[in-house]
This record gives sequence, C-alpha cells and structure tokens, in this order.
Amino acid sequence: MVRRALVDSRRSSVVLLALYLVGGATASAEDRDPAFRPGKLLSAMLAGPLAGSEEIVFAERVSGNDHWYVNFGYYCNQPDRMGFAAGGRLCRLNLRTGRLQVLIDDPQGSVRDPQVHYSGKKILFSYRRGGTKTFHLYEIGVDGSGIRQLTDGPDDDIEPTYLPDGGILFCSSRCRRVVNCWLTRVATLYRCDGDGRNIRPLSSNNDHDNTPWVLPDGRVLYMRWEYVDRSQVHFHHLWTTNPDGTNQMVLYGNERGGVAMLDAKPIPGTAKIVASFSPGHGRPEHMGHVTVVDPRGGPDVTTTARRLSDHLFRDPYPVTESCFLVADREGIHVMDGEGKSELIYAVPTGKGVTLECHEPRLVRRRPREPVLRSRVVPELSSGRMVLTDVYRGRSMQGVERGEIKKLLLLEQLPKPVNFSGGQEPLSIGGTFTLARVLGTVPVEADGSAYMELPALRSIFMVALDERGESVRRMQSFVTLQPGETVGCAGCHEQRSQAPVVRSDLLALRRAPSRPRAFDGLPDVLDFPRDVQPVLDRHCVTCHNPDRYDGKVDLSGSHTPVFSTSYWTITKLGLVADGRNRPYSQQKPRSIGTSASRLMKLLDGTHHGAALTEQEIQTVRLWIESGAPYAGTYAALGSGMYPVDLPVAVMKRRCGECHEVRPVERPHQHYVAFKTHFGPRSGSVPPYLSSAPWQYPLVTQSRCNLDEPSKSVLVRAPLAKRAGGLGWCGVDVFTTTTDPDYRALVSSIMHSAIEFRSGKRFDLPGFRPNRDYIREMQRFGCLPEKLRPSDPIDVYATDRAYWESFWYRPRQK
Repeated sequence: MVRRALVDSRRSSVVLLALYLVGGATASAEDRDPAFRPGKLLSAMLAGPLAGSEEIVFAERVSGNDHWYVNFGYYCNQPDRMGFAAGGRLCRLNLRTGRLQVLIDDPQGSVRDPQVHYSGKKILFSYRRGGTKTFHLYEIGVDGSGIRQLTDGPDDDIEPTYLPDGGILFCSSRCRRVVNCWLTRVATLYRCDGDGRNIRPLSSNNDHDNTPWVLPDGRVLYMRWEYVDRSQVHFHHLWTTNPDGTNQMVLYGNERGGVAMLDAKPIPGTAKIVASFSPGHGRPEHMGHVTVVDPRGGPDVTTTARRLSDHLFRDPYPVTESCFLVADREGIHVMDGEGKSELIYAVPTGKGVTLECHEPRLVRRRPREPVLRSRVVPELSSGRMVLTDVYRGRSMQGVERGEIKKLLLLEQLPKPVNFSGGQEPLSIGGTFTLARVLGTVPVEADGSAYMELPALRSIFMVALDERGESVRRMQSFVTLQPGETVGCAGCHEQRSQAPVVRSDLLALRRAPSRPRAFDGLPDVLDFPRDVQPVLDRHCVTCHNPDRYDGKVDLSGSHTPVFSTSYWTITKLGLVADGRNRPYSQQKPRSIGTSASRLMKLLDGTHHGAALTEQEIQTVRLWIESGAPYAGTYAALGSGMYPVDLPVAVMKRRCGECHEVRPVERPHQHYVAFKTHFGPRSGSVPPYLSSAPWQYPLVTQSRCNLDEPSKSVLVRAPLAKRAGGLGWCGVDVFTTTTDPDYRALVSSIMHSAIEFRSGKRFDLPGFRPNRDYIREMQRFGCLPEKLRPSDPIDVYATDRAYWESFWYRPRQK
C-alpha cells in the first residue's frame, strides 16, 4: 500500500509556508522532524551554495550486504532468494525547517534512485511495490500527488535518469543475463520515451552498466564493468554514450584497476565530476571514497582524481564544487570541497527493520542539456567502423608496419546462469565466458581497416599476422548501434590525442568488409568436441596413461571437473591466455596463439605431429576464443563429481613430501595436495598458487574417472614392478593389494560410478541442471512443458538464447 501523508498531521501548513517564503533559518520543535540535525556546516551551506535550493528528496530502504550490484533481482540458483529486503520510503526534506514529508511509505516494498525533473515539479524513481518482486520506473509529483507507473514486465528497471530530449535512460535486467562471476542478474543500459513506451537496449555488455547521469554537453556518463582478457574484479570505470547509445567511449579509469567508480555526476559550473570510488571490487551499496575527477587530463592520468573523504560514503550529489550531499549508514550528510562532513539527517532507529538513506537529490529547477541528434537508423541491422591505423596506440612497441594482415572478430557471449564465483568448468583460472568467432576482415598496408559489424553485439578484435597468429588483443569490446559509423585512431589509442585526419585511407577505397567466416569450423569452440580429436590423432599415441612420454597425458579421460588433456595443457602453460590478471595492457604477442607453446608443438617439428590446415585453424580459434573447456553454458553447475579422497590415507602415505589438508567447499569435500607438476613445468602457476581454494582441484585432476586404476594419483606412488609409474623416488605402494592403495582407488571408483550415472556435457544423454532449464524456459529458449525424458540439445539452446538478443531491424 502506498501512503502519501505528512509525518505529523498536526503541523500547520500555513506556518510552514510562511517559514519557507521568508527563508527562516529555524523551525519550531513541533515542525522539525526529530531525525533532522542542523549544524554549522549546513547553516553555512544554506547561506551559500544551497541558498534558494533548500529541499531534497531521498530514498530509504534496507541496505544489502552482498556485492555492490546485488540490490535487485533474484539469485539464479535460488530463484526465491532476492537481492533486496522489504521496507521502503520516498521522502522530501526541507533543509531549513527540518520538515519531512513522506511521499511513499511501503513497508513491504522498496524505493530507490530518485531523480528530480528539469522543471523541479516531479520525481522519477524506481519502485518495487509490496507483494511484487521487480522494480519498475515511476513518476510522482514533488508534493506526493499523481504517482504513475511507466514500465512493467518480469524484469527490473532501475537507476533512471531524465534525458534532455524528453526520454528516459535507465538500467534494466531485460538483458536477461547473470554476472559472469556471480549468481545474480545483470542490468545494462536501456532507454524509453518519457511515458515508458518504446523501450530499446543501448548496451550489449555481458556485465553491469550502472548509475547513468547526463553530462552538461548532453552525453550520458555511466560506469561500465568489463573483463575481456583481464581481471573480473578490477575494472569498473567511467564511460560515456550519446543518449541514443552511439559513441560509447571510455572517459576515465580504463587502465586503473582495483576500484569501482560508481554514482558519477557532473559538478555544476565545472568540467569535473564527482563519484564514489568504491575500494577493490566495490563495497555493498556503492560505499566508497567521495572523489572529484577532472577528465580533461585524459582517461589514464591518476593525478586528476582527488579523494575528498577517507570515510566511506555513497551516492554523492554535487551542488557546487564546494558542496555535496552524501549518504551512509548513519544518514544524510553535507560535505564541503575539502571533505569536511556533517550529519544533517539521522537514520531513525527503533524496533524492527532499519531503513537506511540513499540517493539524496536537490529539489530545484535546472536547465536542460543540449539535445544530441540521434544517429541510429532503426531499419539497419549493422554499423560501420573505421580504424585509421592499427599500429598507433598503447603497448605497440616492437610491432613492425606490415606485420598485421587481418583482424579476427569475436563476440563475447552473455551468460544465462552461473553457480560460483570461479571459472570452472569453463576454464582453469582463465576465461569466464564463451566467445563466438565471427570471422576476419583485412588490414590494409597503411594499417587501416573498414568493417561492417552487427549492431548491439559485444565485439572484440585480435590483430593477426600472416601466419594467422595473434599480435595484439583488444582487451575490451565495442558496441555499435544500428546505422552508426564510428572511427578509432588506432589499436588501444590514447584517447587524449587528437586523431590524425586522413582522407586517403586505403580501406576507404572499397566498401566496408563484412567478417569472413571460417568454412567448415564451428563458431563457438568446445574442447572435447573440437580440440580433443586433433590431440587424439596426433598426440595421444605417445602421451597417454599407459605410455606417458615426458610425463604427459593428453588423452581425453575425464577428471572430476575437466579432462586429463585440458588439465595438462593448462598446467604446463601450453596456452597463454593471459586472462583474469589485475592489469590491463598486455604486450604484443604475449596473449593468444603467438605466445602459446601448443602451436609450436603442433607445427610438425615435434615428433612429426603435423596437422592439416583445418586442424591448425581449429586449435588457433580455440585459443583465441579463450581456450574454454566447455563450449556451452549448460555445463555450468553440472558434470562435476569430486572424489572424496581419504584424508587419513593421504596424510599417512603422502604427508612426508606433500602438504595434505582437508578443504570443505559447499556440498563438496576435497583434499588439498600441494605439489609441483613435474620437471617441465616448474612451480605451480600463479593463478593456482595464489588461490588456496584451487588446490583441491589440482588434486582432483590426478583422478581418472574413466579408468580409476590409471589415475596418476595412485600410479605415481605405485612401484613400476606393480604396474605403477614410480615417480615418487621411493615406492610408496609396492603392491596393488596394499589397503591404503585400495582405499584410494575405491574413492575414485565411487565418483566414477556417479559420473557415469550423472554424465557431463560431452557425454550422450547429458541433461543440464534444473536452474539452466528453468531460466531457458523463462527466456523462451526451451518449451515450457518439458518431460524429464525429453532430450535437450544444449548447443542449440545456447544459440537460441544468444540469438534472442540479436537486433532485428524495424520494418519501414
């Protein structure tokens, strides 16, 4: 129920109006809300920056304690678990009199993200009515009258901002995807008309776009989280876009990791912005350091960011460069330009749920920003991109002109479900997502390229040499709107230098190139289906569980999570993916095929392992698309059958040389077994040694679920004369009748039985888990009525999901 009422009905509206008109600095105890805390700093602000702008609106709701982005929607593995709690109000407070008016009071609902209209007469906000599970956009008069709902549907609409052209830009889970490394829904940029009609996406991001706000020049400032070829927790920086979604461009922080730049807004009368720099991966509810940034220094200059507060606040709202409204768990504060703050409204405490203050905004008229003419052509399905010079840009040292012949175009594919914060079973410390190979476009002799790309898709590029191997990777993605033409100066251009205007680009002498696909090859690579057969034909004869040349097994035997060959390739560092690192720019030829030893081992020089051109291309594209194990998201949350290894046996027989300890993870029991990977590999790779929770998976990789008695875990310590490998220097087990040896084999066999019954994505009869099926039914990619015996083509289901986001041109 929505209640619009004054907090104290005994107050005299005549007296309040008189106080407001004469600008009285005080109000009687009867008129002032008990939570109001006027002080010296507020008095100074009311005499200065706040003069004539004395009222604010703000939201009150129950704050969350999960990641900064978990404050709406549901958890895909627990659809009844929500990212919000019951209780919300929308309030209006007079900073001079202390009068509080509650515009909306919904004990079972939730209110967030108010923004005052240009006229100062109405408020746009996001609201989840009590008894419902989704947020939608609403408007209400500043006096609490005329509430109306603008959007509806099964998905969440949050963080709206008025646009100068009369439309509304907002974030929405209509994108129907989940966080690449978590369990909750994603919201990306959308826009609609002022009445909520004509909703359309502006962003194709796999992860969150957040807190959009219009800049004085008419562009929209927002935060974009991405991790194409880099760390999933380090890069959440500031971008801009035109209100129609064109010209998406980094503004600040693309090279600065370890901070989430949230709730950014322009500071009136300046070229600067203020934002919450939330430490690390970001704190719950956007808590961070209030930071002023001057973006005129360029996107990479850290000295242009000035922290105002050591204390963590949220939702900074700039009045001037010397006056800000901020919020935290205590309430609403006013802050000056040096970071001095004063609590002006304290969160009411008492019995029951505590509502915290969020998003304070001034109630005042403000000028509209310029209206930028739309460049979108709805009747077209693609956009065009002109690259001036691929050799110009960051970290291109050592790349000679003429080296780069083509650009490989890949599409980052959204995730419908997820079940952990890690990468498994898609990769081991590498990619969290799948990539689709679109094809290649030529690079001219002068370094220019001109291409036509599908609209509203997350596309990233790899520069290839004449051998088809990677020279440089984009480590970001580009999105084009229908009919948009965009240009870039070079590969990883500085963004702070004026582009060289050239009318003689060789690429512009022809029509734009469309990506040329690879005939006869899949566009989404799957290791067991596409790569393992190549290894079987050329490598497994020598590298198998029986022969073990070089102490290497490249057979496709299933381990509890991956396969033996996939583990071996990763453990020996045969593929240089370079992903999930806390830095941005990689040096040329340090990621991808040109840096992957696997390509050298398959070029015919290693014991005659000479591949066909199609086989070579298959392995190349697999590496360039992230070197995933599974080529389907249906593999997530399924097909993993950990072995419950006997800890006492491991400690007794192996503890003298190896660290052995039990490790418990949700619903799983592992044994951590620290060791090296053999003489060729050196020490444990950083992505394994730096994360203790991954040690258990290392141990599990030594278990063969197809042939348990051939598991390295039991054969390495077994004497050669008993059929073992004898790798331990001493014969830990001299016979297969040893009770401890039998206990180890028995534990692996138990998981092997479960594995054969439950199956994995690459086995006949595999069925995804119920959460994948439910979400794909929700998204219309599987029939609503599906019997347990009905087969599911997971690759076709994934494709139907991805294609559901493809832009369909508007018919004239």
